[in-house]
Amino acid sequence: MEPAFWQQRWADNQIGFHQAQVNPYLQQHWPALQLAPGSRVLVPLCGKSLDLAWLAGQGYRVLGVELSRRAVEDFFSEHGLEAEVRQQGAFEVWRSGDVELWCGDFFALRAEEVGDCVGLYDRAAVIALPAQMRAAYMQALSALLPASCRGLVVTLDYDQSLLAGPPFSVGDEELRQGFAGWQVDELEVVQVIGESPKFLQAGASSLLERVYRVSR
Repeated sequence: MEPAFWQQRWADNQIGFHQAQVNPYLQQHWPALQLAPGSRVLVPLCGKSLDLAWLAGQGYRVLGVELSRRAVEDFFSEHGLEAEVRQQGAFEVWRSGDVELWCGDFFALRAEEVGDCVGLYDRAAVIALPAQMRAAYMQALSALLPASCRGLVVTLDYDQSLLAGPPFSVGDEELRQGFAGWQVDELEVVQVIGESPKFLQAGASSLLERVYRVSR
């Protein structure tokens, strides 16, 4: 996906990927990671997710990365927060309290900027990218994040031939290959086809949400 694709989606308010509540998998499985209070957590391709505020509310320092300035503006305005804005390399950094949103291209991140992120949360990043880009994305996570990092990744798994994506299908084998060198544990698999009219109309008989714990 070229940057212009996502910029247009936000401009047109075509953001069906945005959830109106905190992700239940995050609430259920995050505490078991046992990250120390004050740990820094990387949230790639974060949009204006409510999960950012939830993580901050649990005592973590949150670093979200988002291409769309509209999404970043909306997050702070919808939470009634005034942000300090500064430039950091290729990014415009918006900060309020324990939440920093870095507006720019994820692939422009440098290891020294996120090397203290011992937490990772990916609810809709890897599934937002086509095959070559998501392979590069997972390789980038391995290059950027420290050996002590651990986190949660949520994917969708379905017959990709039925829909073009995004969201894209990411199967178990692909995820494990992408996170080579990490410990990858599948925590939960949930059939959600009944809640997904778009996929039913396309002829899909299965749509699985898979929740993984990843650690180095």
